[in-house]
Amino acid sequence: MQMTANTVKLQNQSMNKLADEETTIATPGIFTRKQLIAAVLFAVLGLYLSTIVPTLEIAWVGAILLLTIYLFAFEVVGVDVAAATVMVMLGLTSLLAPMMGLEQGLVDNRHLFDGFSSNAVISIIAVMIIGAGLDKTGIMSRVAAFILKIGGTTESRIIPIISATVGFISSFMQNVGAAALFLPVVSRISARSGLSMARLLMPMGFTAILGGTMTMVGSSPLILLNDLILTSNKALPAEQQMETWGLFSVTPVGVALIVTGIIYFVIAGRYVLPKTKSESSTVGSDPMAYFNKVYGVDYAVNEIVVKDESDLIGKKLDDVETSYRIRVIASKQPGEEARVGPGTIGRDTQFRAGMVLGIVADPFDLAHFVDKYNLKKRRELRTFAESLSANKSGIGEVVIPPGSSLIGKSARDVWMRKTYGLAMIGLHRHGETMREGDDIRNMNLQAGDTLVVHTAWNVLQRIEQDRDFVVVTTEYPHEEELRPNKILPAAIFFSIALFMVLFTDIRLSVALLTGAMGMVLSGVLKIEEAYEAVSWKTVFLLASLIPLGLAVETSGTAKWIAEQVLSVVGDMPIWVIQGAVALLATFFTLVMSNVGATVLLVPLAVNIAIGADANPAVFALTVAIATSNSFLIPTHQVNALIMGPAGYRVTDFMKAGGIMTVLFLVVMISVMSLVF
Repeated sequence: MQMTANTVKLQNQSMNKLADEETTIATPGIFTRKQLIAAVLFAVLGLYLSTIVPTLEIAWVGAILLLTIYLFAFEVVGVDVAAATVMVMLGLTSLLAPMMGLEQGLVDNRHLFDGFSSNAVISIIAVMIIGAGLDKTGIMSRVAAFILKIGGTTESRIIPIISATVGFISSFMQNVGAAALFLPVVSRISARSGLSMARLLMPMGFTAILGGTMTMVGSSPLILLNDLILTSNKALPAEQQMETWGLFSVTPVGVALIVTGIIYFVIAGRYVLPKTKSESSTVGSDPMAYFNKVYGVDYAVNEIVVKDESDLIGKKLDDVETSYRIRVIASKQPGEEARVGPGTIGRDTQFRAGMVLGIVADPFDLAHFVDKYNLKKRRELRTFAESLSANKSGIGEVVIPPGSSLIGKSARDVWMRKTYGLAMIGLHRHGETMREGDDIRNMNLQAGDTLVVHTAWNVLQRIEQDRDFVVVTTEYPHEEELRPNKILPAAIFFSIALFMVLFTDIRLSVALLTGAMGMVLSGVLKIEEAYEAVSWKTVFLLASLIPLGLAVETSGTAKWIAEQVLSVVGDMPIWVIQGAVALLATFFTLVMSNVGATVLLVPLAVNIAIGADANPAVFALTVAIATSNSFLIPTHQVNALIMGPAGYRVTDFMKAGGIMTVLFLVVMISVMSLVF
């Protein structure tokens, strides 16, 4: 048996090696035909733009901007590598300026690496550490269990619950903070429900961004907007001056956008979300395939409810398990806590009305048992969604070694399920596998017997130290060391950070780092764990793109693009002009910071509105909202945050984000026309 397990393990290692080799072969380095064609088209577009722009500086910035879009869209290299390469190119323009026909570089090298100390990047590092700290205490596990309890394990129910929760939280704190806070929750939900993180993280991330449009403190552009309006008022005559917006002025628009996002993923999620495995997946896609092949065991875990009129009431487990070939591994009495694991379930446990049972059995045998005793079989795990999830428990192999004190005793003699938490469903001896119904629990154990058991993984982890057993199964999720005793300090420092974000004027990065360092100093996290919690790929992606935004803004490229677009629609109906402003803000927020795009476009939008006899305050609000329309590529902080854990590619964002971008613009303009 040990040879069989090792053979399977070696096969898995070989498959993983082959997959790694295939990945290496597919790694950029050799351009595909599609990439080469796209490169030619982008080069032609760049040459054409160089002939119509007003300055050589704008031409060079435009060329680098097109290169960035090309690298992101066609994944010639990783997005973090692409962003860092563009940053280095901007730095080299200081050296090559004479050859490029420029007086100076496109970005001052003294500010080239400012992105690594920027408020946004430091904030992301801090929220990753805070999220890891909360997860380490077990808080996120409880939140995940609650969501699974009310949402089950179906995508169409879990996505709305997660999305609505994150959207609401995001309306009162930075959206990247809300997304980072729920990242470990979604990870646990994925592991316990069997749903890929790639199917859950994008809806969560998109609604976190949309939640920033719910209130005037939900995103940086909206926080900044009233100050920009007051600044613009100084240059306007009294009759044209604008009123500032109230805290909930934008709420109708935000609610409509969040609802649209949730409905979009519920209806179209099956088509637009990637079906690839997430990088953080820990449980095999078909853990029963091995046991079915080796032992002929094809069992499944189900939840059964004992009805009030069932003939099972009053009987004991021992009366029915062997004869009906089922094994009870969990139970819950009405009004009591669920009972799973060692010390909870014995053969003398009595069935009662309303009792919920977790049963592992062959589907045919289970169906016979349910029909015989008029029981209710649930379609999915609800009561035991967490405790019997694939990440918490499963089927494993345990061998009885020579010298074990269990030799000569039966599983019944030692009350194996109650004492050890091992529910035996098969016994392999001399090449033959016996199962529940063959009276295996009354057979005296022999050296070399392989027990096929259903157990909690933490139980399996413990009995690895027990000399009475040799645990053969090694490929199972080992439970991390949680620190529930640190819930109080974690909650205190998280609350301090949240209070500072919401009710003080201190910079976001300082507020969040206060919470992060508080968790390290109070022992919630070790400093090594804090380092591991940070996605450095995300950090380099965002920090490296900040100089590009600076070049786009300071070179006059952004202003020139805005003027060209608005000159085309200047004489059209007001809603068309407003839509053009929104579209322009959407484009700018993809290639530069949303704050930079807002600062640049609000004064321009105000002047356009006055010239078109429209409400300038509404046009200014249009810009501030539209800068949240950032779904096409992973340049937004939230999209960058979820990209790694879910294993997304740029094309995944373009596929799902393209439709979301259009929906955002349509819903925003429609609701604003109705409300304002």
